Amino acid sequence: MKVTEKRRLGESDVHVTALGLGGAALGNLYERVDDRSASGAVAMALQLGVGYFDTAPYYGYGLSEERLGKALYEEDRSQLVISTKVGRLLVPRKGGARDDQGFVGARAFDPVFDYSYDGVLRSLESSLERLRTDHVEVLLMHDIGARTHGEAHHGEIFGAAIEGGYRAMRRLRDEGVVGAIGLGVNETEVCVEALGRADFDCFLLAGRYTLLEQAALDRLLPLCQERGASIIVGGPFNSGVLVEGEAEGKGTSKHYDYQVANQEILDRVSRLREVCTAHDVPLPAAALQFPLHHPAVAAVIPGARTPAEVEANAGWLETDIPQALFQDLRSAELLRPDAPIGFRE
Repeated sequence: MKVTEKRRLGESDVHVTALGLGGAALGNLYERVDDRSASGAVAMALQLGVGYFDTAPYYGYGLSEERLGKALYEEDRSQLVISTKVGRLLVPRKGGARDDQGFVGARAFDPVFDYSYDGVLRSLESSLERLRTDHVEVLLMHDIGARTHGEAHHGEIFGAAIEGGYRAMRRLRDEGVVGAIGLGVNETEVCVEALGRADFDCFLLAGRYTLLEQAALDRLLPLCQERGASIIVGGPFNSGVLVEGEAEGKGTSKHYDYQVANQEILDRVSRLREVCTAHDVPLPAAALQFPLHHPAVAAVIPGARTPAEVEANAGWLETDIPQALFQDLRSAELLRPDAPIGFRE
């Protein structure tokens, strides 16, 4: 596989590189990243041919967008794709930045959920200022679903978002301010629900179609193929457990789904690594390439804090992997038998 290979998002005119850069780490997720490392990570991505960059107001409460906007300001935007998100408005707060949502040294704002028509328009307007641009190629509704809001409130919030925020997103797409629209979420169910109510081009699905999880094969991925929508795989390392200990700067703790990984997950990762080692392939390489075998998947967007991490991700994506490795994972019942593992033409 090649970093620079481009794939279309749904039936839109937006094409993304197979490897993108996820921007949560640029917002100081879990640990502080200095400006030099953040800008260096973006510069290295550009140097290696990465053309897709994802961010959100939520990441560092504006910090990720500010850093990305500064790093890309003088670049030729016709060759790049930026996605950002709506669904939270940043409200100034007194007394310094909050530290209860995983962002270290973030901006002094409170992220307040707002999926209304006006809220979406206001959110994008502020994002464009931070990104130093007048448009983004992809706009995603962020963290809509029962996982975030709870089963009791999901129906009401989702209905209001479709009646309000989605209308604004569709208008922005019709006016050419954005090229494609979708959801940015950590759960498959709300994507299926969304496709039953609205016309979305893509879904940024974090952590739900990986070497460790393939439940998206049940309904979402077939439905995306049927409806002509694409999947962008966020969190291909499942919050780090599939890469931690193998990339520069990673410690010994293992994280899965934003928490410390339990023993069952660690044991499964060990089994995955054993198969990869038998084929002389790094586990992170298999983790990055596996999702891209599915015809509905357009890109994988691992995060990175440093140029070295970006370089490692690119190297893993372009590692030569024999199909026999994935066949052995199937035989060991570490991959579902219906998960595509052949290389696409």
